Amino acid sequence: MNTNSLKEFCKSIGVDTVGVAGIGPYYDLEKIIKKRIDKDYITGMEETVIEKRINPKVTMENVESIIVCAFPYYTEDNNKSNISKYCYGKDYHIVVKEKLEEIAKYISDKTEGFEYMVFVDNGPLVDRYLASISGIGYYGINNNIITDKYGSYVFIGYILNNYKFEVDDKNEKKCINCGKCIDSCPGGAILGSFEFNPKKCLSYITQKKEELDEEEINILNKSNKVFGCDICQDICPHNKNISKTNIKEFYENLMYSLDEDEILNISNKEFKRRYKEKAFSWRGKKIIQRNMEILKK
Repeated sequence: MNTNSLKEFCKSIGVDTVGVAGIGPYYDLEKIIKKRIDKDYITGMEETVIEKRINPKVTMENVESIIVCAFPYYTEDNNKSNISKYCYGKDYHIVVKEKLEEIAKYISDKTEGFEYMVFVDNGPLVDRYLASISGIGYYGINNNIITDKYGSYVFIGYILNNYKFEVDDKNEKKCINCGKCIDSCPGGAILGSFEFNPKKCLSYITQKKEELDEEEINILNKSNKVFGCDICQDICPHNKNISKTNIKEFYENLMYSLDEDEILNISNKEFKRRYKEKAFSWRGKKIIQRNMEILKK
């Protein structure tokens, strides 16, 4: 088993943006994380133990390489939508995990003693950093990862494993740094020089559990979104003429908006039952209802 045969299999199941990252420790990332903490550019959703974020061996002692995959989700623009594009299709946590497990099974069938751990937005490592060092994408000034084929409309998943796949080179491409995302961000969260304050990001604000303050309410009112935000991606030149998703779960049974009357008239339990396969369902009805009420005023 080598990296090329791994990538060929991934391509055969529709995962065509794949790289292999080294196992660190990532001391350059540690400096960035500490700088962000000092500036209070954190939301509380991050892993609190820095060592877990920069050293894969803390999570998997016998790790030898990390398979990193990007999963595109762009289908189309819909100006009337009140949810982010990543919520249109099936919950990416479900879809990406299934794909990564399929990849891991393929390797297991061909490699004796193969051990692995799959992560989709729930791992301790910084998935965007892994995407960068594995070569599948590069950082935009808005801190999103940009891929050549699908732009930044991608989910990232990774597999820690005990097989020593050949590591790919870091992607050295650069964002053109046009500044459009800085100018268009409703909360002023994109600060330039690749710095980003997530507390001012509309996407974070729409998901925040705590009561919103006046500034956050004003930011929310600059958009019609009740969950997520696409503004900096929609304005990005790197997202022009990109390929649409090739993953059927992300282009079938699409849902573009949440209906206010429906949300108001169902229980939280029914909300979770009805939308259990949508990426916004994990936050529950209460947060989305709050956002709807703010936008209605």
